[in-house]
Amino acid sequence: MALWFALTALSVLFVAIDIVRTPESPVLKWAFVLVTAYIGPIGAFLYVLGCREPLPGLHEQYVAVRWRQVLGSTLHCVAGDGVGILTGAVIGSLVHMTTPAELALEYVLGFGFGWSIFQALFMRKEIGGTYLKALAKTFLPELLSMNMLMAGMIPVMMWAKSLAGGDISPLEPLFWFIMSMALLVGFVAAYPVNWWLVSNHLKHGMMTVRPPQVQVKNQGHANMAAPHTGPEFVREHGGHSQPNPVSKSAIIGMTVVTILVLALAVFASFAVLMPDN
Repeated sequence: MALWFALTALSVLFVAIDIVRTPESPVLKWAFVLVTAYIGPIGAFLYVLGCREPLPGLHEQYVAVRWRQVLGSTLHCVAGDGVGILTGAVIGSLVHMTTPAELALEYVLGFGFGWSIFQALFMRKEIGGTYLKALAKTFLPELLSMNMLMAGMIPVMMWAKSLAGGDISPLEPLFWFIMSMALLVGFVAAYPVNWWLVSNHLKHGMMTVRPPQVQVKNQGHANMAAPHTGPEFVREHGGHSQPNPVSKSAIIGMTVVTILVLALAVFASFAVLMPDN
């Protein structure tokens, strides 16, 4: 754990300093820093491999590939939801909540913060509407992504809790190590549904933000043109601004799938890992 925390500190420092010169949107810059704090050197690796501009002027082309778009979408989810989840975990541990109550609190706070702040508030300009409009448009993508994030996290948290023999205090390094591993597994679990969301234009991926006077390469790439006002403009690769071709039945089906996966994760965790709860 000591090695993990040391590598995490160095990784956060590297990403926080280096990402300043990366032409990514501010919200995803914060997302990379936060996620690196959650999952340590793996976050720094994902930043270098998935977002860091390889050569000047190539960021648009570099991040336009689908897997990097999905990486940005998943990072956005985990960064915002993670703040609420960690807050809920700390509160639940300090007041000695029952496990079901603590998980419910983590879900509510994670979804609430991720949806209302990281999605609707921070992305309202890219969506092109008011905060209320942004809330409406981001509710479903946030719900699907949050369901899968928690479906990955819950078994890890429950398993670790069973091994530790009960509650773990936030004052113990083990608490933060467990939450880090849980968020890492949750990140992996949320990636496939974010692929579906990005592919169906229900959620944004990576974006490129540059001063308007900067001439960039690959001007003709699809989905890069976007109106701009003010000192900067955003080029979004596969995001909210595109039409939504997915059918209502597909959306309902995917919603049901994520709810069932989350329910299965909860049931299996309680039935197998903590049968006395």
